[in-house]
Amino acid sequence: MVTTVARGVLYVHSSPRALCPHVEWAAGHAIGRPVSFTWTDQPVLRGAQRTDFTWEGGPGTGAAIASKLRGWEHLRFEVTEDPRDGVDGSRWLHTPDLGIFHAQTDAAGNIVVPEDRIRAAMDAAGTSAIELHRELRLALGQAWDDELEPFRHAIGTSSVTWLHRSAV
Repeated sequence: MVTTVARGVLYVHSSPRALCPHVEWAAGHAIGRPVSFTWTDQPVLRGAQRTDFTWEGGPGTGAAIASKLRGWEHLRFEVTEDPRDGVDGSRWLHTPDLGIFHAQTDAAGNIVVPEDRIRAAMDAAGTSAIELHRELRLALGQAWDDELEPFRHAIGTSSVTWLHRSAV
């Protein structure tokens, strides 16, 4: 009997230090075995910790991890589940302000927006290009990416460079 194995990564971008053991327990419960993470300081948010953990489990483990962690106050995270033969990958993003976002991903990790979601965006936008742009940004999870981006690039041993958009 062949067992299908799913793989992915849990990125905890920021967690209060006191919450870290609880994050490990919840992730381990979802994966089905105890886990131990290596935590480092998150320089973007004073007092916060960050970690990443490559996991392996049954299909749907990514969803289980995201479900265990979603809604936790002050926790920012991403979970990926890699695509497999005949099965799309997935990506879950969570921030305290925005909550959880889920999207299908392709073999390269790009978000795939299904046809029905594009049609719904077009219907909601009507003839407004600005509204269509807003709907497509929502479908791609742009607000979650915007909020998480500084945390993704803040590696504990390097300084963070803040760039500001300027009008051209």
